[in-house]
Amino acid sequence: MEMPKALFYISLLAALFCRPARCAAQQTAGGSPVSATSPTFTPMIKIDKVMLDGDSVKHVEMNKIYCYPPKHFSSLKERRKYDRMVYNVKRVLPIAKEIRRIMIETYEYMQTLPSKKDREQHLKRVEKGIKEQYTPRMKRLTLTQGKLLIKLVHRECNSTGFELINAFIGPVKAGIYQVFAWTFGASLKKTYNPADNPEDAEIERIARLVEAGQL
Repeated sequence: MEMPKALFYISLLAALFCRPARCAAQQTAGGSPVSATSPTFTPMIKIDKVMLDGDSVKHVEMNKIYCYPPKHFSSLKERRKYDRMVYNVKRVLPIAKEIRRIMIETYEYMQTLPSKKDREQHLKRVEKGIKEQYTPRMKRLTLTQGKLLIKLVHRECNSTGFELINAFIGPVKAGIYQVFAWTFGASLKKTYNPADNPEDAEIERIARLVEAGQL
C-alpha cells in the first residue's frame, strides 16, 4: 500500500470515530464543508439589524480577516520551502474538511439505526465507498502531504488518531495502526500544537489565511 494512501486510511479511521460535537466546535472561517476540488474559502456577508440605544442599526457580518506580520525570507531556499508548504496545505486541507463532514454525517445517521449490528454494517459500507472514491486521489499525494493530512485531521477533530482509535476500538488495534504508521515514518500519537510547535504554528497561519481567502 502506498504511503499517502495508507496514512489517509488511518486518518479516516480516526476521524470516523471522533465525537461530532468536538469536531463541530472546530468550525473555522466560512464554516461550510468543502470538497477537495473546490476552494476552502466561502465568501460570507450577512446583513442584519441590532438595537443600539433604543434605535435599530444595520449590522454587517463578514468573513474573518487575519493580520500577521509580513513574512521575511533569508534565502531563496527558505522562500521555496514556504511556498511548498502553502501548496501542500491548499491541497490537503479540503480533504481534511471532507473527512470531518463524512464523519459527522456517518455518526448522525448511525444514531438512527436500531442495533449495533446495523451500525457496524453501515460503517463497513461507508468505509468501502470511501476507499473506492478516495484511492485515486490519495495515490497522487506525496509522503509530506500524507503526514500533513494526519495533522490537519487532528486540527479538525481536536484529538490524535491514536487517542480516537484507542478510545473507540481498543488499544490492540490502536497499537497495530501506530506500528503501521511508524513503518512509514509517521506517528498517530503526534499532536498538532500551533501554540508550542513552530512548524505547526506556520501551518496554522497558512490554513487560517487560506480559509479566509487571503492566501
